[in-house]
Amino acid sequence: MAMIVLQVILLMLHLVQNVDCIWLNLPKSGRKCVTEEIHNNVVVLADYVVISDVHIHPTPSITTKVTSPYGNILHHKENATHGQFAFTTNEDGQYLVCFWADDPNQGGALSVNIDWRTGIAAKDWESVAKKEKIEGIELELRKLEAAVEAIHENLLYLKSREAEIRQVSETTNSRVAWYSILSLGICIAASIAQLWYLTRFFQKKKLI
Repeated sequence: MAMIVLQVILLMLHLVQNVDCIWLNLPKSGRKCVTEEIHNNVVVLADYVVISDVHIHPTPSITTKVTSPYGNILHHKENATHGQFAFTTNEDGQYLVCFWADDPNQGGALSVNIDWRTGIAAKDWESVAKKEKIEGIELELRKLEAAVEAIHENLLYLKSREAEIRQVSETTNSRVAWYSILSLGICIAASIAQLWYLTRFFQKKKLI
């Protein structure tokens, strides 16, 4: 029974954890970026390493820049062949990570491998286990509790986003309706003015 419970716990943890391994091929000039939509108060941890596709030694360096949805710089590192960035989000929206080669003429294609973790996947559970002296099923239950909290926060975030989208949609529909009414009013007024002008014109022609 305990083994079944543990398997269920591990399955749920696998479903809610967000761990992405991304490969990017960098152009010789310009930049390559990835984005992810993350809500507020989420831990983000990422490791990246540069790989030369033609095995140049030493490995050419790159510049890394991470910006928040409102343009705040969260990480900026130049002349790097590997690195790590970690932060806790304080804004909802799209977080942008960009990479570009420091020297466009360094020769050869470059690739960047990114190990991207968010939420409970970015938490150092080994430190938690040592600090609180827990292990086994108790540690997995602690992870499950964190996973449930993360799911609840995600549901609240999705609910708030849905409310925002609904409000924007209702506002847009209202503006379109008023625009349609205004356009119809202008067309009616233009038609009346044109009819009045033509009536006056033909009345003058009769008098002549």
